[in-house]
Amino acid sequence: MTPAERLSQPLKLPNGSTLPNRFAKSAMSETLGTIDNHPTKELATLYRAWAEGGTGLSITGNVMIDRRHIGEPQNVVVEDESDLELLSAWAQAGQVGGQQIWVQLNHPGKQSPKILNRDPVSPSAIPFKKELRGMFATPRALTGPEIEDIIQRFARSAAVAQKAGFDGVQIHGAHGYLVSQFLSPHHNQRTDEWGGSAANRRRFVLAVYRAIREACGDGFNIGIKLNSADFQRGGFTEEESLAVIEALVAEGIDLIEISGGNYENPAMARGAENGEVKASTQAREAYFLEFAEKVRQLTAVPLMVTGGFRTESGMADAIASGATDLVGLARPLVVEPDLPNRIMKGEQVTSAVRPIKTGIRLIDDMALMEVSWYTRQIARIAKGKTPKQHDRGLLSLMEVIGVMTTRGVRTRLRAG
Repeated sequence: MTPAERLSQPLKLPNGSTLPNRFAKSAMSETLGTIDNHPTKELATLYRAWAEGGTGLSITGNVMIDRRHIGEPQNVVVEDESDLELLSAWAQAGQVGGQQIWVQLNHPGKQSPKILNRDPVSPSAIPFKKELRGMFATPRALTGPEIEDIIQRFARSAAVAQKAGFDGVQIHGAHGYLVSQFLSPHHNQRTDEWGGSAANRRRFVLAVYRAIREACGDGFNIGIKLNSADFQRGGFTEEESLAVIEALVAEGIDLIEISGGNYENPAMARGAENGEVKASTQAREAYFLEFAEKVRQLTAVPLMVTGGFRTESGMADAIASGATDLVGLARPLVVEPDLPNRIMKGEQVTSAVRPIKTGIRLIDDMALMEVSWYTRQIARIAKGKTPKQHDRGLLSLMEVIGVMTTRGVRTRLRAG
């Protein structure tokens, strides 16, 4: 097969649902909600652009399940049916051309900045490393009833997404957010049924999955984004990740997306372009293919690998190898929303994505500029504009800081 033919193949999921091709947009936090966290018409414009560009599955970014706990200013929060009309428009836009759109459901846990939340929660009261304590408060440990409430919030938000017409949901279990915090022995040092052993630490994610499945039924797509590892001393390991995957597969999960890292070690935002992965990984483009191959030895569950894909040949080779079933793309689809269509028409492409550096070590180590600059390009697409393909260095950084600070202050003033 040519790359175009291989990447154009449909993919049938365990529940019978079929994705039209092998391109998937991985979740990126759009921060296009209102200041009080409602969806906007811009989200429909954005996801229509990706659907029209050929992306078979689009996964939304960071839809929060609790208005009291958000990760960034202007996150969308879904707690009830009050925004059903706007949510439905968003879903319909992402389905143009027969594509699918899933809602990523998330709770930030301790990864909620001080400017938004002075009382963050986590499995245990473990602070961030000292370099980040100026940005994030030390969380308090969740109580048992609070944990049960959060589980039901995931299910309630999923049911609203289903009613709005979305094709599925993805549980955000990666990148150091709450589900990931429960899985990690570093962040979760509880001694009750929700912590301690690896089996107890994965009890929370299994409870979330079961609650969503009960609320939405067997025909609704449910996936998860999961770290291969935290890449943090005393954190979540590859062995533990494989055990979580086996448990979720036994429960009937439809799709597993593999990623890695957290705010303290953001492997998800650092690229091969920055020289942070070994040569063999750079040759294969995707960062987490080796781990995906270990997963494939355990199960035939559909897999999505995100991070590092830059050429049509690299994408097609990953599918042909059997290591992954979907090519997860994030930044490439921000600078070139029509990239899947171009590949499926037979073009040879190399993504226009380039590393972004400010020269400020703390900013660069946390990949803040990478995340923030692409968020600004997402906003351009949402306004019907063409995204830029290259940054303006420190000028872009100052623009991003100004926008995020203003949004954070407005959010706090409204809440307080």
